[in-house]
Amino acid sequence: MTDLSHLPARSQVVAAALADAGVLGEVVELPDSARTAAEAAAALGTEVGAIANSLVFWADDRPLLVLTSGRHRVDTVALARLLGRAHIGRATPEQVRAATGQAIGGVAPLGHPGRVETVVDVALADYPQVWAAGGTPHTIFPTTFDELVRITGGAALVVGD
Repeated sequence: MTDLSHLPARSQVVAAALADAGVLGEVVELPDSARTAAEAAAALGTEVGAIANSLVFWADDRPLLVLTSGRHRVDTVALARLLGRAHIGRATPEQVRAATGQAIGGVAPLGHPGRVETVVDVALADYPQVWAAGGTPHTIFPTTFDELVRITGGAALVVGD
């Protein structure tokens, strides 16, 4: 495996999980924050829609990771209906860290302490390459919509407008 010692500890966990999943794209550390889709897109010189925002919600007392295109917001009412849930609301920072081992602004699609139910926004399929968080607000990695669905075991759904 490639030497990961140059990455922050949380990103090393993500990079190892990516390698285990057969992902070729490597986690890279940016000099500036990529905490928001707009920041990440500006740093990469790409469209904001090609950024896979990692949003953690609490859905009927369980974590739910939604990987959504940076070009729109998640419609939690419609998503709850699609998933057959009574309520979906934003997770607290403590809930996010407990579920993923990562902080808000840097939550990766994998590398979590346990399985987190995941939904992948079909709008990400509009881009040949998308970028997802690498475990910290300064780390990201390139991937594709199909790869995100595969590595997360996520459900591909419409999550917003």
